[in-house]
Amino acid sequence: MIATVCQHAFATALLVPGMGVPAGLVGGSRTAHANERDREHARRFAVHRNNVVVGLVEALAATFPVCQALVGEEFFRAMARERVLADPPSSPILTDYAEGFADFVAGFAPAASVVYLADVARIEALRVRAFHAADAAPVAQPRYHELLAAPGALAAARVTLHPACHWLRSDHAAHAIWLAHQGLEDPSGADLDGIDVDHGGEVLVARPGFDVVVTAMPRGGADFLDALRAGHTLAAAFAAAQALAHASVQIDNVGLFNLLIQQGLAIGLDAPLEP
Repeated sequence: MIATVCQHAFATALLVPGMGVPAGLVGGSRTAHANERDREHARRFAVHRNNVVVGLVEALAATFPVCQALVGEEFFRAMARERVLADPPSSPILTDYAEGFADFVAGFAPAASVVYLADVARIEALRVRAFHAADAAPVAQPRYHELLAAPGALAAARVTLHPACHWLRSDHAAHAIWLAHQGLEDPSGADLDGIDVDHGGEVLVARPGFDVVVTAMPRGGADFLDALRAGHTLAAAFAAAQALAHASVQIDNVGLFNLLIQQGLAIGLDAPLEP
């Protein structure tokens, strides 16, 4: 119990700049005056504290390279530092620390003028989640052919989605902005001219094979996938996507169904046998 309390105090002090050196630390010369030892302890602990914060900021910079390119390294690292101090990691697995960063960005007042930044951060965080998701084999093509030959069974089929399948809705051109930064030696040189940042859309993040794929979805894709994940049948998922769309928009059911096939989103298709 004492060791746990000491560890907690040490971990807490590392991420609270104004907090003093936790009790029980030993170091420096044992013959030095008490005040001198205290100053030495404070100096050494400050170095360790800075190294921990810098390490976490570096981890965020590595996870969110497009966000850093959009606002500049200095601004991004200042923002990341604020996140580290306000919300330190609760897991020793640093890849988990990507979770929640987009929400922090959305509430970070100095970044409010970059209206698409939080959604770009969501794309980058979902890429990490998809990369580390469990492996699963997509439904094979013959199974789709079987169902296409039995429309009743196809309509009643329920889909189990791949664990690496994630999606988001954005009020801004988050996907186009993210895409403009890909394949560049220096992402900060991305050309955003011609991108209407206010043109929103729906974005799919998936891992059909070994590589994570980020792609724009047809209108209604997020509602369609929401319904499938909730356990609705394919027919009900198509209907949900249409019902939630604007009255003047016709949902492309074929495009949504092809999304399942082309991106390997389904790992199970449970359909009743037709008489």
